[in-house]
Amino acid sequence: MHETPASRSPVGEHTKRRSRCTGWRFVFSAVLVAALLTGLVRGFLIDVYFIPSASMEPLLTEGDRVLVSKFEDTRGSVRRGDVVVFDGRGSFDPITDPRSLPERIVAGTGQWLGLSGSDTVYVKRVVGVGGDHVVCCSVDGRLTVNGDGLDEPYLHPGDAASENAFDVVVPEGRVWLLGDHRSASMDSRSLLGAPGGGLIAEDRIIGRAFQLVWPLDRFAPIERPAG
Repeated sequence: MHETPASRSPVGEHTKRRSRCTGWRFVFSAVLVAALLTGLVRGFLIDVYFIPSASMEPLLTEGDRVLVSKFEDTRGSVRRGDVVVFDGRGSFDPITDPRSLPERIVAGTGQWLGLSGSDTVYVKRVVGVGGDHVVCCSVDGRLTVNGDGLDEPYLHPGDAASENAFDVVVPEGRVWLLGDHRSASMDSRSLLGAPGGGLIAEDRIIGRAFQLVWPLDRFAPIERPAG
């Protein structure tokens, strides 16, 4: 006798479809929650920044990624020697952005993923804080801060402390910033004579770089000076 195959149960098919739908909703919800948590962490606690140039060599080289602490209130707590990430709009760069909206979206996505740098965000070292008198240079070729010669073991080998002479008194609430690779760095010296004189407001500091995380063979903390 030939047996007729049993027909599929409509209830069973409905249950399978409902299970698949529930599974996709769970995956979507999990991805959304993860994205929101990542956004909160990177917005308020710790973020990753791409190093786009050689201005901080030898400590940081082009293509490095660093972690930046954003939960510290930088106003009044920045120390000489700190490596900081800051928004240069209105000081190092004009506030206006000539790029189209799609170009800004693409650039912003790459920056958020840590795949590219920003045209308006910089990484430099704090050399002078509010109240400091910073001068270049002493007879032995060093910067002086409040009359004392500054030891700078982080300078790029072969670089002078600065080829440009300057004499700056840093107002309260501002900082004087230099790159470690002085001969390849656009920094506060580049804006001498411009409005603001190269002095960056503390509230423009996004955070302090505290950990080099990429490439992995150079994974290391970014030391903070005692103080």
